[in-house]
Amino acid sequence: MSLGYVALVLHAHLPFVRHPESDYVLEEEWLYEAIIETYIPLLHVFEGLKRDGIDFKMTMSMTPPLVSMLRDEVLQDRFDEHLALLRELAEKEVVHNEHNGHLKYLAEYYVEEFGKVKSTWERYDRDLIKAFRQFLESGNLEIITCGATHGYLPLMQMYPQAVWAQIQVACESYEENFGRAPKGIWLPECAYYNGVERMLADAGLRYFLTDGHGILYAKPRPRFGSYAPIFTEAGVAAFGRDQESSQQVWSSKVGYPGAAEYREFYKDLGWDAEYEYIKPYIMPNGQRKNTGIKYHKITSKDGGEKSLYDPYWAKEKAAEHAGDFMFNRGKQIEHLNHLMQRPPLVVSPYDAELFGHWWYEGPWFIDYFFRKSWFDQNTYDMTHLAEYLQLQPTQQVAIPSQSSWGYKGFHEYWLNETNAWVYPHLHKAAERMIELAKREPVDELEWRALNQAAREVLLAQSSDWAFIMRTGTMVPYAVRRTRSHVQRFTKLYEDILKGELDSGWLEKVEIIDNIFPNINYRVYRPL
Repeated sequence: MSLGYVALVLHAHLPFVRHPESDYVLEEEWLYEAIIETYIPLLHVFEGLKRDGIDFKMTMSMTPPLVSMLRDEVLQDRFDEHLALLRELAEKEVVHNEHNGHLKYLAEYYVEEFGKVKSTWERYDRDLIKAFRQFLESGNLEIITCGATHGYLPLMQMYPQAVWAQIQVACESYEENFGRAPKGIWLPECAYYNGVERMLADAGLRYFLTDGHGILYAKPRPRFGSYAPIFTEAGVAAFGRDQESSQQVWSSKVGYPGAAEYREFYKDLGWDAEYEYIKPYIMPNGQRKNTGIKYHKITSKDGGEKSLYDPYWAKEKAAEHAGDFMFNRGKQIEHLNHLMQRPPLVVSPYDAELFGHWWYEGPWFIDYFFRKSWFDQNTYDMTHLAEYLQLQPTQQVAIPSQSSWGYKGFHEYWLNETNAWVYPHLHKAAERMIELAKREPVDELEWRALNQAAREVLLAQSSDWAFIMRTGTMVPYAVRRTRSHVQRFTKLYEDILKGELDSGWLEKVEIIDNIFPNINYRVYRPL
């Protein structure tokens, strides 16, 4: 009988970036990088664990924008081209470095890795949702949903219909893609406000994730802190993030990803190679960019010279860190079990893209952690959140505290001097969409326009745009996306009211912003 449970939770999310109207948009490569470095490596981990008889359990959110992009033919075709170019560059690098043993070894390593990606991509007929779904159906992977476009719910709570649309459209999209209703939801940015749980219950959701302090400062104070979920008065369970295990993995300063043996993210062949040589593999306008081929390890954090990377020793370090993580979770569970007199639950949630994209060795770490937890200890069981609620159906009832997992744990990362200008536009659009939702369309064209208006509001509400404005990276793109969706919505709103719809323009917008093909604008009707 184990003393407690550990739940690893990954949040797989990217904003909806798809530009069929342009030949090349750099931001589309966020998806391609994540497929190569995170999603396919995670599938390789899951396949290996199943092959070796390890009954792993993990929770993973897959957000509607990500699912939509992974199943989009335009983006699948463009990924094929991206991967072909990357494989060509890696093969060229083998020849280019034939007189440098270490660089040649690394180039050959990349040739092999990109070959494995291609083979897995083709084995699943370019449909990674089908690939992940098989682990959902085997009971190993609990896939949960998120807001329809990752809208920041506390900052739209004055329009309950807008919050409901984010939740309901997400649940419908999940069911279309996974063949069943979702049991849980990763609240976008783990941001909770009092009352949202009633809508989650109405949508049929059983549980949600929030940050640890959302549970710790609940009323009444939970007896077991964040080491057990609480039930809200609506009957929906709330799971809180464990700070200790999170920091061990998250932090590049005190956590594992900063180890000297690991691959350096910020040193890439696209910036280091001689210009004429690398030119065919960077942006069409001649600007350099990351290629994903990186030859150096972190070495030191003082900005000094970087040594060459060696995946063999990096893998050894990942195994060592996985063993350390297992040991610490075991000690944590033993200590908590003694205090609580019941099996504690340690919830360790992370952005999925941390594993592989930002921390290249992350998927190896997950692989070793599951293997070591299976073979080398018996203090805790790995579980996913749905299974935990089945095993432990009785929990304390409390009201969580408003919270997010952003800077300072409240809402200021998404509402500050860099991005406050967007909210009057988003609120006005939500008001107008609620107004439009009361209409009955006069013909099929108006029906299409009303549905497209709903898509544009949802896309404008993505929390990613406000987040990017605050971080200061790719700001012009985030501003452009916010403005374009609000402008498209405004044109649709005015044209619908005037009864003067432009069918040609509408068709173009439907092709560009084609998320949620089965959306029904009536989701915005008063609750």
